[in-house]
Amino acid sequence: MYPLHQLRHHRKALSKSQLTQLFARLRLNKITNSLALAIAISIATITATAAVAPQVRITPSTAVLGDTIKVVIETEAGETPPTVSMQQQTYPTFPIGQNRFRALLPTTPLDKPGTWDIKVNPGDGEVQNLSLRVNGRTFPVQRLRIRNTRSGGLQPTEYELNRVRTFRQLVTPEKYWNGAFVRPNRGRISTGYGVRRYYNGVFANDYFHRGLDYAGGMGSPVFAPAAGRVALVGRLADGFRLHGNTIGIDHGQGVISVMLHLSRIDVREGDFVQPGQVIGAVGSTGASTGPHLHWGLYVNGKSVDPLPWKSQTFE
Repeated sequence: MYPLHQLRHHRKALSKSQLTQLFARLRLNKITNSLALAIAISIATITATAAVAPQVRITPSTAVLGDTIKVVIETEAGETPPTVSMQQQTYPTFPIGQNRFRALLPTTPLDKPGTWDIKVNPGDGEVQNLSLRVNGRTFPVQRLRIRNTRSGGLQPTEYELNRVRTFRQLVTPEKYWNGAFVRPNRGRISTGYGVRRYYNGVFANDYFHRGLDYAGGMGSPVFAPAAGRVALVGRLADGFRLHGNTIGIDHGQGVISVMLHLSRIDVREGDFVQPGQVIGAVGSTGASTGPHLHWGLYVNGKSVDPLPWKSQTFE
């Protein structure tokens, strides 16, 4: 075929039919090239779209009631922070590295086992619909008789309820803990997480034991399970009739610890504590049948099993 710039020199040598065929072929080449370009652009667009889809990893792959579920999301540079929803509730994500985010999702004994829906919204892309199997768990039942009426028995004060409610809603952007949590007392675990209870013969509806009890001796030291800021100090004398002398530690990013029934408090609100630091002593204040430490762990406002936090890392 003659190049376009040579057509002028060869026009006299070509017949009319040859010229018609030549220009037809030129138009076909132009259409073919345009189509190839359009296909290339489409492929590039599809590739780019696939590249920005976030990569999601859920741990554990199969959960049980009481577990803390960790969702790690890897995104493209420049994207807005993603959000994660589970069972129609949205949870925040926090950066854990370049273009990497992590969300912590709580489960409790009052939830229903089954296949749960998890949605990851990258903020400027397509929502990913995922699922997670959450299995049931058998929790024992206890019958307790509370005789400690001098502190007001089981009835909390409004002041106590308001302070504890505000503390449980904390979601501090900073992350203070690092690695696995340490045991807060040297005593044995006398009551596990999730136990259902009768108090003085009455079943506590919608209640489960929200933590671990350590059977430490009266006055034995209580340790901070992880680094954090002391965000709550409640005393029996100030109206903490149910919880007794209490210390609440904010570990950051919606993770908090609460220590109940203390005989002594060695810290003040605003103090920053390190794992293993002595913060108080075991007692039997509030609704308590004897000297012990109650350690409760909350994630985004819900009580979770503390045991996995002692053997795993939720970075």
